[in-house]
Amino acid sequence: MKLSFAPMEGITGADFRRLHAQMFGGADCYFAPFIAPDPSGQLKVSRLRDLLPENNEGLPLVPQILANSSDAFLETARQLQQLGYGEVNLNVGCPSGTVVSKHKGAALLAEPDALRRLLDGIFAGTPLPVSVKTRLGFLSTDEFPAVLEIYNDYPIAELTVHARDRAGQYKSVPDREMYLWALAHSRAPVCYNGNLFRPENLAGLGATERFMLGRGAVMNPALFRELRGGQPLEREELREYAAALRETSRERLSSAHTLSWLKELWYYWKWLFPDEKKLLKAIFKARTLENYLQAESAIFTYGSFVPDGRFYG
Repeated sequence: MKLSFAPMEGITGADFRRLHAQMFGGADCYFAPFIAPDPSGQLKVSRLRDLLPENNEGLPLVPQILANSSDAFLETARQLQQLGYGEVNLNVGCPSGTVVSKHKGAALLAEPDALRRLLDGIFAGTPLPVSVKTRLGFLSTDEFPAVLEIYNDYPIAELTVHARDRAGQYKSVPDREMYLWALAHSRAPVCYNGNLFRPENLAGLGATERFMLGRGAVMNPALFRELRGGQPLEREELREYAAALRETSRERLSSAHTLSWLKELWYYWKWLFPDEKKLLKAIFKARTLENYLQAESAIFTYGSFVPDGRFYG
């Protein structure tokens, strides 16, 4: 079984990945949040910093590229190859309105000619193996057979299927039936993604041997360990993890940015304390790190802890 940590914009940056690997492990591979090169293939400095080898030492990391131009994709891939990467991933799944409006990400599922031109250019000149992360369609998962017909014409290293259409964002029920069809008909190895929150969620996915976890693994950082037969998450582990993330982020971010990031993490961790509305409210209302630290200490000391986040998803 191969387990990957999904790329999550604003959350799974280098600090997060490094600490997760050190404290919990269990992931075979981490995918970095997408980088969106300009038409010439140039990257923002902040994105490049996130991918520098010295910031990801010892991590099996795959950079993800968001592009609708093969020239931009290939130039970015060449830069990543120079940094020592052995694989790149193409994002054909991001449902964000700002991304879709630029004819990138999931928008390509509604533009089959554009998707084919992009893949033609990429596979004619790529210096590295290319994997693809996709959704099952733009307006409907019923669109996927036509999409897979395109994918099957290319030597895709791995096809990660988020089992929703773009219209479903992250709220619709994953279409496991269409996913199983994809698993049976894809020429590329297939990886399942979508609503993997607990070990039992892996059931009913046929002969799938590859899984990508995102929101579930942020909520429960020990989920990879559990899927391999290890122990469930413990309260004190999460407390130590939260402290390590906080201190690491404070080394490079302002207090305001650190506070904002921690609150974003608590959007997921709150499901581990489902009965603690008052204590959680104090975390989200904190305006300074000092206020936040008081609220965090209170919830870890007095809060009722549910290690599997059973109310999430």
